[in-house]
Amino acid sequence: MPEGPASIGPLLELLDLAAVAVFATSGALLAAVKRQTLVTFIFFAVVTGVGGGTARDLLIGAPVFWIEENMTLLICVLAALLVWSLPTRFWKGRALLWFDAVGLAAYATYGAAKGLAYGVAPVPAIGMGVLTACLGGIVRDVLAGDPSILMRAELYVTAAALSAALMVALLLLGLAPAVAGALAALAGFGLRAGAIWYGWKLPAYRGGRS
Repeated sequence: MPEGPASIGPLLELLDLAAVAVFATSGALLAAVKRQTLVTFIFFAVVTGVGGGTARDLLIGAPVFWIEENMTLLICVLAALLVWSLPTRFWKGRALLWFDAVGLAAYATYGAAKGLAYGVAPVPAIGMGVLTACLGGIVRDVLAGDPSILMRAELYVTAAALSAALMVALLLLGLAPAVAGALAALAGFGLRAGAIWYGWKLPAYRGGRS
């Protein structure tokens, strides 16, 4: 039987809540960019905040994390209300990208740890981290009519994979979950930050030789 979420540790649980808050904020920010109603702000915040984690929990056989308590959805609603109340200058520019980068790293780290805690093998656990980090943002972009991040060459999924893989590796090496989580999240965020700041990209397919 899986060990369950108690084996993850309280600090990683806090990381999960932080990731929900940041991703929910990124969803609301996109609704602000699109000049949507408050209802859409809340919807985008919820979908982005819980989308990846919901798919992860269904796949690993865990109780869906936001069903049995109120905190997660309240965080999403509060994030939407906060963005709705902020002056335009607070969310213009690259705010969406930076909030998304923080959420990406935190969620990839937590998702990988939760996969391991529920008995998932190391390589699939890395996949659970990537799924947790990326799915909510992908759904958000599709609903908003924006090109999916998967169709762009910039480092995004790669940054999530770095956080997830490092988390799995460090936990298997016996590092304390809190320390492993901090290192993994910082590594993924650093790679994503470089992609935002310096335009780092993966090489695109150029076709085979004729």
